[in-house]
Amino acid sequence: MSVFRYQDKSVFYLFDDKQHAKTLVILNGIMMSHKSWEVFLPAFLADMNVLRLDFLDQGLSDKMQSGYTQAIQVDLLKGLLDALSLEKVHLMGISYGGSVALQFAAKHQDRLESLLLFNVAAYTTPWLRDIGCGWNRVAATRDGEMYYHITIPYIYSPQFYQKRQDWMEQRKAKLVPLFSDPAFLDAMIRLTNSAETHDVRQALPTITTKTLIVASEQDYLTPLHEQKAIAETMPNADLVVFPSCGHASMYEKPRLFVTTVKGFVLENDGDYTI
Repeated sequence: MSVFRYQDKSVFYLFDDKQHAKTLVILNGIMMSHKSWEVFLPAFLADMNVLRLDFLDQGLSDKMQSGYTQAIQVDLLKGLLDALSLEKVHLMGISYGGSVALQFAAKHQDRLESLLLFNVAAYTTPWLRDIGCGWNRVAATRDGEMYYHITIPYIYSPQFYQKRQDWMEQRKAKLVPLFSDPAFLDAMIRLTNSAETHDVRQALPTITTKTLIVASEQDYLTPLHEQKAIAETMPNADLVVFPSCGHASMYEKPRLFVTTVKGFVLENDGDYTI
């Protein structure tokens, strides 16, 4: 078990250092933890080192007692990279983790080889803010099954949800007990609130890091037009759209997810002038 002390808090991380030339840092979505990525590790570790961490209020990291903004997650990431002497990394984040990755790039792009952003917006829109408000109102009831129904179905595309009902039922059986835990729900409320001030729109034109933005055709939390807006503003960004896919793109399209990440990270900036 690896623990990094940030201020007075313990931040859990796992660094699989295979002595590769490239290091991929993975930032979790809001309900995720370091364990969420385990199925992808064999493919990634064949070619790159992988650093995973749980944000404060996530997974095995310490819980907070009061409110904060995502800036604290940005600062602890910077501290962890310093502690591990990782000067340059490939930074990947999805959803909440993508927001933190964007804010990190706005402050510390000198630490980045590349940036991979999945299902993220440049700011917390009124749409996303009000969805979060609904999540928090249900979380306050302590009804784990209701919290599941107000959060999880909208993360997936309708096709996936209907086609993979067996998998969704397994997820429900696993998640409802967790969603019934008051400590988890309080952490989710704080995490959700921490994203309210996310806004990097003014910084986007200054982020020149090589960036891949991945959108999903049927993402109902951070819709496609949000990723298009980022791609149109960042000077060195490319946009890829996963078809017939929802917000949880890595679970709906796992092979496409892995090949997209590996292809982008392992590409060596060759000259492909035609």
